[in-house]
Amino acid sequence: MRKGSNKKIPIRAFSGLFAGALMACLLFMSQASGGQSYVNSFGMEFVKVPAGSFMMGSPAVEKGRDSDEKLHKVTIKSPFFIQTTEVTVDQWRAVMGKRPLGANHGGNLPVVKLSWNDSSRFIARLNARGQGSYRLPTEAEWEYACRAGSQTAFWWGDDIDCTHALYANNSQGVNECGPYASNLGIPAGSPAPVKTFPPNPWGIFDMHGNTWEWCSDWYGAYSGEDSVDPQGPAEGSRRVRRGGSWFKYGNLCRSANRNFAHPASRYSTVGFRLIKVTD
Repeated sequence: MRKGSNKKIPIRAFSGLFAGALMACLLFMSQASGGQSYVNSFGMEFVKVPAGSFMMGSPAVEKGRDSDEKLHKVTIKSPFFIQTTEVTVDQWRAVMGKRPLGANHGGNLPVVKLSWNDSSRFIARLNARGQGSYRLPTEAEWEYACRAGSQTAFWWGDDIDCTHALYANNSQGVNECGPYASNLGIPAGSPAPVKTFPPNPWGIFDMHGNTWEWCSDWYGAYSGEDSVDPQGPAEGSRRVRRGGSWFKYGNLCRSANRNFAHPASRYSTVGFRLIKVTD
């Protein structure tokens, strides 16, 4: 608008200007803090995870350990940005234009009942929006981010409890955390709104419990050899999912625990989070 003009800015245009200013502010805050975090226009927040090495898998003495958790050294060569929460119902709707089937409420709940294939469609739609490139984490990236420098069963230690993660919130089955969840206003048979429980030392929420999370890898046995940025098997029939969920036992929420499912399967216990790809 020219200086001195009395022309009014339409409300819709003003809203667009405000949204643009908000995004610029968020990007400025990220740059001012050393680029350690990023928030896109869909409200998806990402935190920077440093490069480094860790022991992937679990020691033979870890309680609840499975045979597919062979301990081996993994190196992550480059830093990466991982979403601080699972993708939520509101974020899914913002990108896809509608709520997923069966999600009638709970915009801040993690989106569930989505297959690995569904997550791929979401990523394709998000990548087409011109706000950068996104993908699922590899299994190694997921465990590295989950551990946040720890080598215990959970980032806080070797024993799980209902104050650190949501698990066993199933009134028809394993209900150890049901009373605690109820006190927080979380109904039985449901995940918690994201950020209900404390984040790990790297600022990442709900890596233990709440919902299983899809990874990019096909499921397969670890080689047991030291590796750098492993991608998993070249082919397979089942995709990896990690983290445990609200549905069953706490030992399934361990950092090293592995699970898998057919990429077309949909469960009320499974969601996902994303990696933001950087240049």
